[in-house]
Amino acid sequence: MHGMTTYFIRRLLLIPLTFICITFMVYTVLRVVPGGPIEQAVEQIKRAQMQESGAGASATLTGDLQIPQEAMDELKKYYRLDKPIPVGYASWLFGIMTLDFGKSYIRGAPVVEVIVNRFPISIYFGLISYFATWLVCVPLGVSKAIKHKSMYDLGTSIIVFLGYSIPGFIACLVLMMLFATDALGMSIFPLGGFRSDNWEQLGFFAKVVDQLHHTIIPVIGFLIGGFAGMTILMKNSLLDNMGADYVRTAFAKGLSERRVIFIHALRNSLIPITASIGHALGLLFAGSFLIETTCNIPGMGLLGYQSVLQRDYPIIMATVVFGVIIRLTGNIISDVIWALIDPRIRFGT
Repeated sequence: MHGMTTYFIRRLLLIPLTFICITFMVYTVLRVVPGGPIEQAVEQIKRAQMQESGAGASATLTGDLQIPQEAMDELKKYYRLDKPIPVGYASWLFGIMTLDFGKSYIRGAPVVEVIVNRFPISIYFGLISYFATWLVCVPLGVSKAIKHKSMYDLGTSIIVFLGYSIPGFIACLVLMMLFATDALGMSIFPLGGFRSDNWEQLGFFAKVVDQLHHTIIPVIGFLIGGFAGMTILMKNSLLDNMGADYVRTAFAKGLSERRVIFIHALRNSLIPITASIGHALGLLFAGSFLIETTCNIPGMGLLGYQSVLQRDYPIIMATVVFGVIIRLTGNIISDVIWALIDPRIRFGT
C-alpha cells in the first residue's frame, strides 16, 4: 500500500510539470507561426485602405500601403501579443489559474462560454460510442475466444480487420453518401449536424427520432475506431485466462464449461478493458476532429479544427488545457482502477 501511495503521489506531482511543458510548447508554436490574428488583421486593414483609395486591380496588399507602427502596437496589445513569449506565457498561465481564458478572436465571446456550449455534445457522442463499443466488442471477443480457430473466428477476424483498416471519418462519408443522399434513392439519415433546425418545435417522440437519426452515422464512425482493438484484446485476454491454472482446476472440479468461462475466466479477462476507462475520458472531452468535421457536429472536435484554421489562439489554448488535464488525470484513474481490481498489481517505490 505504501508503494502504491508513493507511486500515485509522484504521478500527481508530475501533472503540473507535464502541463507546463506541453502548454508552453503549444503557446510558443502559436506565437511564431505565420498567419496569426495580427497578420489577418493587417490584411483586412490593407484591403480596406485599397477600397477607400480606389486602388486598381494590379495593386497588391504588400505594396505601398503601410500600417502605422502605432496601429501595429495597438493590435499586439489587443491580442495580448505585445510581450515576449516567456512573459506572455506567464501572463496567460496566471489568467487560466483564475479561470480567465480570454475571449475568442473570431466569436467575440468568452472562451469558457464557447467551450461549455460545445462540451455536452462531445460527451453525448463519446458516452454512446464508448458503451456501444463495449456492447459489440466484448460479446464478439468472447465468442471468438470460445470458437478459436474455427471458421466463425476466421470470418469475424476478416470483418474486424476490415473495419480496422477503414478510418471512422471515411466510413461516415460513405454512409452519408449512401443513406443521406439520393445516391441509392434512400435518403434515410440527415446530411450531418447534431439536430434539425426545427428541433425545438418538435414533439417529444419526434425529437427522439430526430436525435437518433443524427446519432447513428457518427456513432458508427466512432465505433469503428476502437472496434478491432477492443475485440482482439477481449479475445486474447480470455484465451490467456482459459489456459490458467485456476481454470483447469475449476474444470477438474466438474464445473460446467459455461460456468467456468462466464463466471471465473471472463471476470478476470475484463480487467485490461475495465482499466482503460480512464483513457476514455479523453475521447469524452475531445471528440474527434475528423468525424465531427465530416458530420458537421458542433462539438469540441469541430471547434478545435475551426480554431486551428482561424488561428483563434484563446480557443486553441483552452482546448489544449482541458485536453491535457483530462488525459493526464485519465491515465492516473486507469492506474488506480487497475490496482483496485487486480490484486496482483504492485507499484514499487
